[in-house]
Amino acid sequence: MRRTARHAITAATATLLWLAATAAGAQSAGGPGAYAQRYAALCAACHGANGRSEMPGTPVLAGQHSFYAITQLFLFREGRRSNEAMSAVAKTMSDQDMRGFSEFIATLPPVPAPPPATPPDAVRMTRGQVLAQQYKCAMCHGADFSGGQQVARIAQQKEDYLQMTLREFRSGKRPGYTMAMVEAVNGIPPEDLDNLAYYIARVQGN
Repeated sequence: MRRTARHAITAATATLLWLAATAAGAQSAGGPGAYAQRYAALCAACHGANGRSEMPGTPVLAGQHSFYAITQLFLFREGRRSNEAMSAVAKTMSDQDMRGFSEFIATLPPVPAPPPATPPDAVRMTRGQVLAQQYKCAMCHGADFSGGQQVARIAQQKEDYLQMTLREFRSGKRPGYTMAMVEAVNGIPPEDLDNLAYYIARVQGN
């Protein structure tokens, strides 16, 4: 990676850590409840009132940690992640707004995925489990993939979103604020990424 790119990631990380530390040290004005109505008005149409939407390509927010949520809002606001709708929303947010929304999102409990129409494919589940072990997904995301702090909860995340995200990390389209995921999935064949997404989306988590 070029030196300037590394400096950009370092600067973004430092700013993000400051925001997260501030959020951990003091709740936003009024606490998470103050942002419940704002979430309902601004976010629920796409992400669902309970944090689980069936809109294609829209991630599940239910069960995510506040540090992870504020990380993503910051990356959207600063142009580190590319999504027209989310970037437009995040650019209107102050630091306090990002803390408030992330604190509220952290209050949304995990929501189980709807029962599948057909039983999971045993071959794909086994293959996905082997891949998760091979590439040490649990080292960062936890044994049940429930995440923690700045690491995403991926258990019960939607399969189409997991597929898209893994492919974007692999291609370098989504660098985030560190290169950890890019390095983790670099070189994994696309079909194996799909099997990994298939498996993780069906792990129940806690």
